[in-house]
Amino acid sequence: MTEESNDVERTTRVRFQRISPRAYEHPADRGALATLRAVPGISSVLKAIAGMWTERGERLYALASAIRVGERQYPRIDRLRNECAETLDLDTVPNLFVARHPVANAYTIGIDEPFIVLTTGMVEAMDTEGLRYTIGHEMGHVLSGHAVLRTLLLRLLRLQMTVSWVPIGALGLRAVIAALLEWYRKAELTGDRAGLLCGQNPAAALRHHLYLAGGTGPGEIDISSFLEQAKEYEEVDDIRDSILKLMTIEGMTHPFAVVRAAELQRWAASEGYRAILSGDYQRRDDEDPSGSMMDDIRSAAKSYKESWSASQDPLIKVFSDVGEAVSGAAGKVFSKFGGRSGNAEEEPTPN
Repeated sequence: MTEESNDVERTTRVRFQRISPRAYEHPADRGALATLRAVPGISSVLKAIAGMWTERGERLYALASAIRVGERQYPRIDRLRNECAETLDLDTVPNLFVARHPVANAYTIGIDEPFIVLTTGMVEAMDTEGLRYTIGHEMGHVLSGHAVLRTLLLRLLRLQMTVSWVPIGALGLRAVIAALLEWYRKAELTGDRAGLLCGQNPAAALRHHLYLAGGTGPGEIDISSFLEQAKEYEEVDDIRDSILKLMTIEGMTHPFAVVRAAELQRWAASEGYRAILSGDYQRRDDEDPSGSMMDDIRSAAKSYKESWSASQDPLIKVFSDVGEAVSGAAGKVFSKFGGRSGNAEEEPTPN
């Protein structure tokens, strides 16, 4: 891509002034975070872990082992870094480092001053728009405040290795780590949406996921067949496969690339995405600081209900049917006992 064509794209790319992360966050991300807060003892554990290490150690490690991106080091990536921060209207542009590693990866860590790390595997694999999407994804983590919990998760994983010989300690840590991993998998869906908002190029986002799934070039991959894989994965008809899916993903930090691709392409075709592009989105200045955890749980519940209703997965169908049965029974009980006082005027008066 030439610089001239990129400049044309820059003039047409929408900038989202004061956009709130709640405008694009995946509902399951917010719900999983709300559930994480409700885990017994989670606050005490996270506070203790935060106090055991200082952020300076992680920052010094990056400074000594990787290349800090700037005007004179990786200038193309530095331009993308600043443009992504401008698109999402971040108050501060995070530092970005390129670290030597053959596996294509990117992550954001840090508590007080989050910073982004791209591996050389990612830099070498992605074209300019692919890197814009990748950096935008990480900027989304910064704006949503994900870096704090991501950093604590990494520290907990390190700590787990040192206390694994203590049965009670290991079990306690496993519960906290499992809750953090479940949240982080959902947070990745939010990061994907932020990456799409930064690049505003669904094709580039799809190329990114294609590569992560094993694609080596556009001539080797059929897009419709690739997305059909996600549909096939989501619509398994054997409950044993459903259980295997749960067991496989339990310890993972990211959803599968094929699933992420399909999820993001659905959002790219949604009214919600188009509304944001047209300027209709929630802004940071309009946020209600007293917003309750229950609001997030309700939003997640609605998202899960919609996805479950559309799912052909037999295990999901069982959960959905049981949930509807319980909900229906509860509704009848409340209407019989709890609803009587509220609707007394509608009931006939006994003779």
